[in-house]
Amino acid sequence: MRLLIVEDDPHLNRQLEEAFQGAGYVVDRAFDGEEGHFLGDTEPYDAVVLDVGLPKMDGISVLERWRREGRTMPVLLLTARDRWSDKVAGIDAGADDYVAKPFHLEEVLARIRALIRRAAGHASSEILCGPLRLDTKASKASVDGTPLKLTSHEYRLLSYLMHHQGQIVSRTELIEHMYDQDFDRDSNTIEVFVGRLRRKIGNDLIETVRGLGYRLQHGA
Repeated sequence: MRLLIVEDDPHLNRQLEEAFQGAGYVVDRAFDGEEGHFLGDTEPYDAVVLDVGLPKMDGISVLERWRREGRTMPVLLLTARDRWSDKVAGIDAGADDYVAKPFHLEEVLARIRALIRRAAGHASSEILCGPLRLDTKASKASVDGTPLKLTSHEYRLLSYLMHHQGQIVSRTELIEHMYDQDFDRDSNTIEVFVGRLRRKIGNDLIETVRGLGYRLQHGA
């Protein structure tokens, strides 16, 4: 899963990046509203953490522009604790959730996990697909009750497929959601990771749809 953090405080921006990277996410960062708007408008993110009080363009304006332009990714707003008006304006502008500063990083992580799950149509922190179980809270997976030993890239791949099970997911889409913007998109690493994952979860769960991509089978 790939996130965008838009926060002008360098220390907090770094803290958020480290927390999400530690939880298995790929993270892009911006430090002002203009840069944040550009990235959100041109790159596909599974969710965005957006501060309201940004230089160059405030967070509410960034969000309003995204929504007008048809960007539907879940957005979690960071607001000042005493500015209830920011919370109201943010929800009206299209925010999916908000958290007030100062906050615990675990709360932000939990809220982002929930937003990503709901966007994919999953209500529980555990996502099931046949013998596969994905625990999004613990960033762990199992097959038939046996824990899987996965690398960070294998977990990201399985997580994305589990969130979008039953759907055909293209190689390009996987690359865009598993790697940051500087990744070499001509690389064949997706095929390598799909092969490794199949060996760990069973060859029949991930279907190759010729010319289109991959599909994790519902109830396989």
